Amino acid sequence: MPLDRTEALRAEYRARINRVLDYIDLNIRRDLRLDELARTAHFSRFHFHRIFSALTGETLNAYIQRRRAELAAAALLLHPKATITEIALDYGYSGSDVFARAFRERFGMSASEWRAGGGEAWRKKRQTNGKNRQAEGKISQEIFGALDDDEDALISFRRSFMDKSKFKVEVREAPEMTVAYVRHVGPFQGMSQAFEKLMRWAGPRGLLRFPETKTLGIYHDDPDITANDKLRSDACITVPPGTNVGGEIGAMTVPGGLFAVARAEVSPDEFGEAWNALMRDWLPGSGYEPDDRMCYELYLNDPKTHPEGKFIIEIHEPVRPL
Repeated sequence: MPLDRTEALRAEYRARINRVLDYIDLNIRRDLRLDELARTAHFSRFHFHRIFSALTGETLNAYIQRRRAELAAAALLLHPKATITEIALDYGYSGSDVFARAFRERFGMSASEWRAGGGEAWRKKRQTNGKNRQAEGKISQEIFGALDDDEDALISFRRSFMDKSKFKVEVREAPEMTVAYVRHVGPFQGMSQAFEKLMRWAGPRGLLRFPETKTLGIYHDDPDITANDKLRSDACITVPPGTNVGGEIGAMTVPGGLFAVARAEVSPDEFGEAWNALMRDWLPGSGYEPDDRMCYELYLNDPKTHPEGKFIIEIHEPVRPL
């Protein structure tokens, strides 16, 4: 059913703000000027602030500062050899004092406390609260709580998951891709609605040419750091470069390069454990570390055709040599 005029105009506004959010992520390390962000959205600078706040629930400055703090928090854990000052400067802070104030305001602790164990405690608390999980029905925290008290049981559990999910990792080059996407903001469980909207748009345009067309999900935020209602994820399909999009349907380039690619067969409640198996169990001993390109899930099958109703996925985590 075609959109009515009001809904079409709202979709255009959301698409413009999505372009700004993508632009901010790509340029988070430098000073971002109001004029350039307003131009990216094709809004007057005098109205851009109000529109941005209305559609995101945050002021422009609050959003930029939150993203910088969250990305820096992740970098503190992922890059232990980098100094706190190096990370502060890398993410656009003018100095360590400015970073220290912003970090404590966001997380209630210093960056050194975060790196010394506070970050893991923060993430565990969010996981235990049952929020911000990668997919519906994550493996229950009661199971993990019991396993955390028994290291042998935890190792056995992880091995069991890897065996039954046929979990394998390889490091390889992946190509650059052009994708059309629908953005979802909120718990990752809501991605299914974004995919439905995307497929309804793509089908009549002849863009669903499987297996040539690839289906993927892009996750912009760490669910153990970013608040549940602010998580951003994109339901995507690959499309030819130059494909016309509009309204809520956006287009972007997914960078290629070197990735750790984890292949697994998972039920809907095991997506999170597949990510954990890659990031927690494989990556630390791999000789690689994450870099700053976007990570994504590539979906290789229709779970309705799988004898156990499982998803066959490839998790693509961008890496560089340690």
